[in-house]
Amino acid sequence: MSLDASPRETLIEVRNLSVHFPIRQKRLFRTDVQMLRAVDDVSFDINRGETVGLVGESGSGKTTVGRAILRAIDPTGGEVIFHSATGDIDLAGASEEELRKVRSQLQMAFREEGGVAVQNLAGEALRAFRPRMSLVFQDPYSSLNPRMTVRDIIAEPLVASGLMRNRDEIDERVRDIAARCKLNLEHLRRFPHAFSGGQRQRICIARALVSKPEFVVCDESVSALDVSIQAEIVNLLKDLQEEMGVSFLFIAHDLSVVAQISHRVAVLYVGKFVEYAPTEKLFFTPRHPYTHALLSAIPLADPDASFEPIRLQGEIPNPLKAPSGCRFHTRCPFARERCSAEAPDWREIADEHFVACHFADEFDFSRPNLNAAE
Repeated sequence: MSLDASPRETLIEVRNLSVHFPIRQKRLFRTDVQMLRAVDDVSFDINRGETVGLVGESGSGKTTVGRAILRAIDPTGGEVIFHSATGDIDLAGASEEELRKVRSQLQMAFREEGGVAVQNLAGEALRAFRPRMSLVFQDPYSSLNPRMTVRDIIAEPLVASGLMRNRDEIDERVRDIAARCKLNLEHLRRFPHAFSGGQRQRICIARALVSKPEFVVCDESVSALDVSIQAEIVNLLKDLQEEMGVSFLFIAHDLSVVAQISHRVAVLYVGKFVEYAPTEKLFFTPRHPYTHALLSAIPLADPDASFEPIRLQGEIPNPLKAPSGCRFHTRCPFARERCSAEAPDWREIADEHFVACHFADEFDFSRPNLNAAE
């Protein structure tokens, strides 16, 4: 069975994705169960060779979205459709019977309109499909095994997934991806403690890309690095994307970094999208008050320019007790009575520009001097 590419350029379709976690609270004579809605009805697409930035405050559900797409956690509802561009599933050393079983399981996850429903994969089929997706963690040191050499760390996905068994072939693949990530052959014999933070993150990126995935989640992958090193890693990711055609979901807090690497940007608040648009449109003409507040916190390079960030009152709400209506109304300086009573529709307010706000048509948050998106 062949996983043929979809004729469309879309790589991943996320439709009504929800992730809920049961929270058990013990009482005197009973245990109450509440559902924490970490992600609630999120929909968006990621195209081949595209980087989608995902921003929002801590606790908004950004990491949960990425991990649910990768099936690191199981979604509660919704669909993740993966339009793979690669050929047949091939597990090194697997018997014909094992391959037939995996292909049969994959066939059950296929949809008539094309693509694989990732949420329906299980067992060996999920294991065989995982090399097509990967993850770069936030902390480049704690995600590396201190007892393994760099060569073994990078090669681990190939061995664990069963993609390759021949040591010479594995070494050749490891050397190739290490060179692409600006790592020397001498580095492959060392252990993680011998490297700086930037070099460790290059090792993590090499490990994520060694299986030649089509989609990679970068979860705060530059937040722990110095500014100059952040620029190097961002440029490396852009170069690798151009060479390998990989798509990224880039999760970050730093909007200036997101502006440099992303083709489109999604803004998440308490598990829901509030705005999603091409980078230039979102940074120069935001239409949601929350996006406007986030962008106002980006300092300008001009020392003579006034810097007056919007200070939102209060803290991000508890997902266990999400506000009724618009979830941002408890902190929104433009909130009206309708905002607390009625949840806003997710609508396309301009070409490829989506927003969830009752009064987005009335706002003008244009930012002509925003240097972060230049």
